[in-house]
Amino acid sequence: MSAGATPNDAGLGDSVSPLVRESVELAVVDYGMGNRRSVEKALTHIGARASVSSDHDELRRADGLVVPGVGAFPRAMERLRELGLDELLRERVAAGTPVLGICLGLQLAFERSDELGGADGLGLIAGEIHGLRAGALKLPHIGWNEVRFTNADSPLIAGLPRRCAFYHVHSLAAEPEREQDVLGVAEYGAQFVTAVEKGSFYGVQFHAEKSSAAGLRLLANFARICGDAPATGAALADRSGASA
Repeated sequence: MSAGATPNDAGLGDSVSPLVRESVELAVVDYGMGNRRSVEKALTHIGARASVSSDHDELRRADGLVVPGVGAFPRAMERLRELGLDELLRERVAAGTPVLGICLGLQLAFERSDELGGADGLGLIAGEIHGLRAGALKLPHIGWNEVRFTNADSPLIAGLPRRCAFYHVHSLAAEPEREQDVLGVAEYGAQFVTAVEKGSFYGVQFHAEKSSAAGLRLLANFARICGDAPATGAALADRSGASA
């Protein structure tokens, strides 16, 4: 099963329950592009307290950040810079705050993309974004595709099969410089990287929020990572104040 694969939710429905504890606060980074509300809904569904925000203080208070995105890489980076969110994301990752990039949010973490003439990215992961080598297959790549996870020890994929279908919509893909940053691969004409992990940054090319029980499981795993991570910055101050 590869391109055109259908979701296999056998054994996954129950794995999303019990849901994550409500005290986990996740913020969806709002830079004006992408499916922010659908991601927020999915995070709320798995039990997290979720919000959509571009406010720096609110983002710093969150236990974890989710960077969604649909659209062109150069415009997305322009919007992040206009709002000062590029530096905030670098700051949060450097501090150890868990950050999950979804679709374009994964791509933005890389050093550069050649989309629409090219643009520099956040530089959180060494490598670049290039067009899919799809051969005669139609672009964009839209639909369910089997993902093969390459690092079974990652907490992001706890409870998921090593091979699992997720919903993709994209024409470009990441090409990391370091093999150890690759978490999952899929095939569409040729193999491409569809999940990455480096430090406290996690990224998936597929839309977890549209990927049925497997996607919800992955989001719940991310929420648990956030709940287990040491509080930093404003989040640490808030927790200290609450326990005083």
